Amino acid sequence: MDIPKDHPRYGSLATRERLAEFVRKGLMTPTGLVAHGRGEAFDYLMGERTTPAALNAEKAAAAYLLDAKRPVICVNGNAAALDAKRLIELAVATGAKTEVNIFHRSEERMALLIDYMRECGAKDILGENPDSRIPGLSSDRALCTGDGIFSSDVILVPIEDGDRAEALVRMKKIVIAIDLNPLSRTSRMATVSITDEMSRALANMINFVTELRNNKKEVKDIISRFSNAGNRKAAVEDIREYLRSAMRDGESND
Repeated sequence: MDIPKDHPRYGSLATRERLAEFVRKGLMTPTGLVAHGRGEAFDYLMGERTTPAALNAEKAAAAYLLDAKRPVICVNGNAAALDAKRLIELAVATGAKTEVNIFHRSEERMALLIDYMRECGAKDILGENPDSRIPGLSSDRALCTGDGIFSSDVILVPIEDGDRAEALVRMKKIVIAIDLNPLSRTSRMATVSITDEMSRALANMINFVTELRNNKKEVKDIISRFSNAGNRKAAVEDIREYLRSAMRDGESND
């Protein structure tokens, strides 16, 4: 039986089908499905919603991107499958460059992802011809372009691995991570850790960019006030509060 589009589980089911299709077409690897499943588990623990802590981080991320001189949005297979169009919209809104960077790299897979991003409306996608390396990484994720990731000052890395997030921080970059696990090494290492589902996070960031675009003072104030350590603690507390609420609701129905 088909799931109605207004069913609360429709979005997750449709997303899983799209990710599986990306694996079949070679744009994603099976390990990407495992990574997505881990994220979904954390999303359930926060009620599949944007929490107050996530919204605070998304506003800070928008401020950092607007304040950047050389912002870059990094795209891997999972990110492209989840919401390529919003990634492109955010890049256009902030003047950021877009670079494809993947862990299990092959020329064929890179070409597939870059072609897909172009089909979705992206212009001037970087990553196909890397000419630089991120220091301290031995995997192909070290490969990058001098005009993009290597020279960036602020970089958005949705669904990132901990090794590369840490390496980017060592390069003195402002690292904005979208990671549903607030306890992951990526979340712990990032300058701004967004504990939210990627599409929700991107939509909120785009709205904040529009709101803050012509207010440089507010942008600076948001950056100066933001504490990633404090916000990660708030993200964990949001999860705890949701679980307590869910347990209370369950007990009242016994």
